[in-house]
Amino acid sequence: MTSDDLPDECPRGTLRPLRWLVMLPLVLTACTALAPQDSRQHSAAPAPAAPTSADTVRLLAQAPWWTRFDDPLMGTLVTEALQANLDLGIARTRLAQARALRDQTAASRAPQLGSSASLSRNRSSGRTASSYSAGLDASWEADVFGELASAERGARADVATASANLAAARLSVAGEVGLAYVQLRANRARRALTLSSLAAQDETLQLTGWRTQAGLASSLEVEQARASAEQTRAQIPAYDTAIAQGEHALALLLGQDPDALRVRLGDSTRVPVPATDLDDRLRDGLPADLLRQRPDVQAAESAITAELARLDQAQAARRPAFRLSGSLGWQALTLAALGSPGALAAGLAAAVDWPVLDGGRGAAQVQAQQAVLDRARLVYQSAALVAAQDVADAVSALDGSRRQTAALDAATDAARNANRLARQRYEAGLIDFTTLLDTQRTLLSVDNSRAAAAADTSLHLIRLCKALGGDWTDQDPAGRTNP
Repeated sequence: MTSDDLPDECPRGTLRPLRWLVMLPLVLTACTALAPQDSRQHSAAPAPAAPTSADTVRLLAQAPWWTRFDDPLMGTLVTEALQANLDLGIARTRLAQARALRDQTAASRAPQLGSSASLSRNRSSGRTASSYSAGLDASWEADVFGELASAERGARADVATASANLAAARLSVAGEVGLAYVQLRANRARRALTLSSLAAQDETLQLTGWRTQAGLASSLEVEQARASAEQTRAQIPAYDTAIAQGEHALALLLGQDPDALRVRLGDSTRVPVPATDLDDRLRDGLPADLLRQRPDVQAAESAITAELARLDQAQAARRPAFRLSGSLGWQALTLAALGSPGALAAGLAAAVDWPVLDGGRGAAQVQAQQAVLDRARLVYQSAALVAAQDVADAVSALDGSRRQTAALDAATDAARNANRLARQRYEAGLIDFTTLLDTQRTLLSVDNSRAAAAADTSLHLIRLCKALGGDWTDQDPAGRTNP
């Protein structure tokens, strides 16, 4: 599933997390159905899925999730990372290797034809003798019990697994770029809020100094104002460090120089948000069978198919193998005589290879492969359960951050009003300085919490996209359009 999958943004109301928990028993059922129970099967059976809406699937496949945010630079960075990330390059080489091994395995089922030529010269007792030869050799194994076919089927499943692993790496890189970018912008926004609060506290310190000189305030208030301002100023280096580390993380994901990337990122403090609301059709939850679009689930399913094929291969290896071979050659003492009828030699042979007694080695290999298959089934079940948990956690977190943001919106308005009234009353001599300091600290705390909650909404939405499998555009991990 590609990143386009998840639509734009979740509704402003709750997302009904309990509905998502319904997916857990559905996934458990899918695990049982998808993990083959008979070693004679060659592929995982399709899972019984909850009813799904074709409109919902089309909605999830319209565009990558990073195009649904109102920040084009984030989408550009994700696209560049998908091309230049080193981990993705490693995953691509593994896919290329799996494809080459598949082709190599498939070639073993075809007839093999080889050619040879030689020239030898011997000298003995003062006499020199020459010998010329040329020939063709052919061989073919009759795959009566399907050993070679099983090997090829396993190699094809390995390609599917490598392809799914590449898609999982792609999904991870896209998500990490999005998360790092949003977190960077959030840290810049909170730093800007802290600087704004520091400027207000510096003004308060200056005002307190004037009042002290006029005999309207004590030096204690001056020191309190200075201590409050310096505490706020001490937060700036921590934000600077977090911002620098965020830039370094993005540079690593994109395979770029941090200094060059820093120029492109600029100093914007705006946190990316989804451009539009999520379609009403998704407010009641997503169909559980969408979890099968996750690359890690697909990789685990392909691994079952591969191990099933290898189990069949191990069982077939204990049965007779039939081979045909033939040769056609010419041999003569002179090069001119090499084409004469008397130089022709031909041969044809048939062979049967049947390990009758092997001390139990073949049976042990079958048992070992059965254990590998059982492990693959357990890995698949674990991947399906993790997928369900990831989605449920992401939906719950997204719902919580939305409700938290709504509450902090009201708190921010109240804190700003309180700070404005406290400053006016302090200047009029109606309240003490401690009350003004408290309102300033409260405003800074609420502003930071509001900025963090707003950023968390975007972060949790990206995590939900990752949990659902990310990008559903009709592209395979190597970038070629699927037929």
